[in-house]
Amino acid sequence: MKYDVIIIGAGPGGIFSAYELIQKKPHLKVAIFEAGHALDKRKCPIDGEKIKTCIGCKSCSIMSGFGGAGAFSDGKYNITNDFGGTLYEYIGKKQALDLMRYVDEINMRFGGEGTKLYSTAGSKFKTICIQNDLHLLDASVRHLGTDINYVVLENLYAYLKDKVDFFFDTYVETVRAWDSGFEVKCKDNTYECTKCIVSVGRSGSKWMETVCKELKINTKSNRVDIGVRVELPAAVFAHLTDELYESKIVYRTEKYGDKVRTFCMNPKGAVVNENTNGIITVNGHSYEDPARQTENTNFALLVAKHFSEPFKDSNGYGESIARLSNMLGGGVIVQRFGDLIRGRRSTPSRIEEAFVTPTLNATPGDLSLVLPKRILDGIIEMIYALDKVAPGTANEDTLLYGVEVKFYNMEVEVDEKLESCHKGMYIIGDGSGITHSLSHASASGVHVARDIVEQIEI
Repeated sequence: MKYDVIIIGAGPGGIFSAYELIQKKPHLKVAIFEAGHALDKRKCPIDGEKIKTCIGCKSCSIMSGFGGAGAFSDGKYNITNDFGGTLYEYIGKKQALDLMRYVDEINMRFGGEGTKLYSTAGSKFKTICIQNDLHLLDASVRHLGTDINYVVLENLYAYLKDKVDFFFDTYVETVRAWDSGFEVKCKDNTYECTKCIVSVGRSGSKWMETVCKELKINTKSNRVDIGVRVELPAAVFAHLTDELYESKIVYRTEKYGDKVRTFCMNPKGAVVNENTNGIITVNGHSYEDPARQTENTNFALLVAKHFSEPFKDSNGYGESIARLSNMLGGGVIVQRFGDLIRGRRSTPSRIEEAFVTPTLNATPGDLSLVLPKRILDGIIEMIYALDKVAPGTANEDTLLYGVEVKFYNMEVEVDEKLESCHKGMYIIGDGSGITHSLSHASASGVHVARDIVEQIEI
């Protein structure tokens, strides 16, 4: 079976690649292979009643399937070069921002109209942060919400399904490069294509590593972000979230000089489990629909660690910490901040008596037995720093869930077209190690589609 373009991965990079290809060349024969389920089949079995914790599904519906790991995220599209990846280093800052704005326009046409675009430009909180040795990063943020984000994905799929061949629950075993194109081998069939776009996301990191070795594509180690997810009353951060929604705040610790940053802020949201290659970690969601909102706000506090010599496996380091948490807590551990600084574990009774009601059923425990001291010291220091701009952050009953780990793929060697050493093979999205966000991944998809359109004759 032959195609003009085969896309591996139906996350944001793959979706926007397909969209742009079909827009520019409607007669192109395009196929998308996705190891996870179709969007309407993506159902996490955790219901909070019969099933309260992760049961290790063969394909995690939170992490894989149409829409990628971002399908059930809170749908934040950050239009900025200050964070979310290094796409601008390959294609230029202006081009990167233009593509992110183009993606935003598409989202608005496919169901996101009416959602708010927030901006940190001219915010008084930038000054307040600087006065307290905190640094608020610049960004425009489109918040779709988990619910509206799902609607946008539904509409994009409805638009693409009759124009593109989708192969769901289809794991790609190998990719081979020939002079005339590429061979994509699955369990039951082999497919050929002239151009191949690889967009496997973070959950495809191990697969990507294998493919790069087989095809002799150069890579270099990337960082891993390790930390906790903080949950507290929404009122504590309301003055920030009402105006900015997403506030990316960076702090340099006094003790070690490490940078700690806030990440993925979810006003009136919920804390959730994630399953990455069998490892249970924590994340957060939020909704646009007021009926689905909670009384809590959650966000991550992360410390980036990068290893080079002699140890290079940053993801392996993060995995070992996450596995330790899973071993001690059977999954995610939750601890009151007051218990942490007193050096005692949280118990079910202490969690139940707290003034903050957890939105995730996690195991009460002691994060100091899981997180390395340097990382934990930085997180504690950051909480006290945030307490100066959002009083109440360092309250006794603030909840800390652990661990949160953001795995980044090895950075794959590509050129300004995001094309590998094998001409016609493009590596994009979070699977490339270059993008770390919905907006950057989507923009990278549009970028390579436009290059393919210029080259392919049909």
